[in-house]
Amino acid sequence: MTSLICGSLAFDTIMLFQGRFSDALLADQLHKINVAFLVPEIRREFGGCAGNIAYNLKLLQGDPLIMATIGQDGAPYLERLDRMQISRRCIRTIETSYTAQAFITTDADSNQITAFHPGAMAMAHQNRIADAGPVKLAIVAPDGRDGMLQHATDCAERGLPFIFDPGQGLPMFAGPELERFIELATYVAVNDYEAELLTQRTGLTLEKIAERVSALIVTRGEQGAEIYTGGKRIDIPCVRADKVVDPTGCGDAFRAGLLYGLTNDMDWATTGRLASLMGAIKIASQGPQNHAPSRDEIEDRFQKAFGYRF
Repeated sequence: MTSLICGSLAFDTIMLFQGRFSDALLADQLHKINVAFLVPEIRREFGGCAGNIAYNLKLLQGDPLIMATIGQDGAPYLERLDRMQISRRCIRTIETSYTAQAFITTDADSNQITAFHPGAMAMAHQNRIADAGPVKLAIVAPDGRDGMLQHATDCAERGLPFIFDPGQGLPMFAGPELERFIELATYVAVNDYEAELLTQRTGLTLEKIAERVSALIVTRGEQGAEIYTGGKRIDIPCVRADKVVDPTGCGDAFRAGLLYGLTNDMDWATTGRLASLMGAIKIASQGPQNHAPSRDEIEDRFQKAFGYRF
């Protein structure tokens, strides 16, 4: 029941500035900024949509296969995947680039200044779906622009069902390109902001988008999620988190639940509930890949939340 996960692998360097950006930035001098922030706290996280989705799918004892590009500095990430027994045979190393990475500085008011270097991610189109071998389902998650276009086309041409998950990559595409993704995809998964942007750029309502795919999944944070399929809407409740620590990677955890449910032929109500639970588990931990519940613990949490086991 292998799931092919096309998307980014990235390093996230997160720095904490104990003051406020507003105290260091002068409103009448923004045209000539030259400022440094002292950041006594710093941490580096493994991230990227493909890595995050694969991590969560592995927690469910699924079989993720990552298709991504990584740079000359990617050895620590590859070693981590080896320790987790996640296949890296479809990860291409771009020796002339660094791995995609984000440098995020957060102040005392939770404002953020982020610099993002795409690096090897820009070469994602060098990977080909045909190299993956037999898989049951794929997801085309945020990645290099050309890579997302290439992988969606490859999946459709090979008759491989896939989830189109544009995420933060959605603004890269014009309306006709997004319509093409929808035409090629089996499923579409977006959050509420992305859903609004998708409808604006394509001129299609959510109902019209749903008519073109087997299912449209829209997440709405603490309001839960909606699954449009077969001419009806299934409402998925939000699972209450033990605590709210960090939303980074929650959407990826949700998508891992979708992949697990679909590859194991679960009904949509159960698939959506499992996805919702995975997001709730993730949000209680700092960073996108630091939560580590066992499969039994996930099953117990599911039963506690919904009254039955998946």
